[in-house]
Amino acid sequence: MSKTALRKKYKALRASLSDEEIDDKSIAIANHLITLNIWHHEFYHLFLAIKKLKEVETEYVLNILLGKDKNVVLSKSNFQDASLTHYLLTDTTKIKVNSFGIPEPEAGIPIEAKMLDVVFIPLLAFDKKGNRIGYGKGFYDRFLAQCKEDVIKIGLSFFEPEDHIADLSTTDIPLDYCITPQQVYSFSS
Repeated sequence: MSKTALRKKYKALRASLSDEEIDDKSIAIANHLITLNIWHHEFYHLFLAIKKLKEVETEYVLNILLGKDKNVVLSKSNFQDASLTHYLLTDTTKIKVNSFGIPEPEAGIPIEAKMLDVVFIPLLAFDKKGNRIGYGKGFYDRFLAQCKEDVIKIGLSFFEPEDHIADLSTTDIPLDYCITPQQVYSFSS
C-alpha cells in the first residue's frame, strides 16, 4: 500500500479506539519495553502523546524512564522549517500544548541530537522491515538524520506491521525496534 492509503487506514483505526483501549494498549507497550536491553544508556528522547490524534500514551514510558533515573529529553516543534529543538526534562520544565495539540516544553536546558542514545518515535504504521509512516511532514526523519549513527530508534504502535510500504523515500530512516501491545519487533541486523 502507498503511504497515503496507509495514513488514511491507520488514522481511521486509531480514531475507532476508545480511551480505555488506548490506555490498555499503551500499558502493554510499556510492559514490553521493559524487556529490551536498552537501559544502560543515558539520554532518552520521548514524545508526549497528542490526545486528539489518539497516539500511544507515553506517560507509562516516562514513568519507567524516571523510575530508572534516566535523562529524558522532549522536543519543541518549529513548523516554519519542520525542525525540532530538544530540551532536558527537569522538575521545573513547563509543558504547554501548542496549537497543533502537541504537548511540548516551553524552554529549558538544550540538548543536541547527537547526545541522544535512544529515541522513541510516534508513527501511524510500520512494515516488517522497520520502515515507518508518520504524518508526512518529515520532522522525525530530519531529526534522526542529526542523531549519532548508532542511536536506537524505537517505534511505538497500537497495530501490527504491514507487509510492505510501497513508496519509500531515500530520506526515510527505518526503526531498530517497534513495540506493539502484542510483541517487540526487532529490525537490527
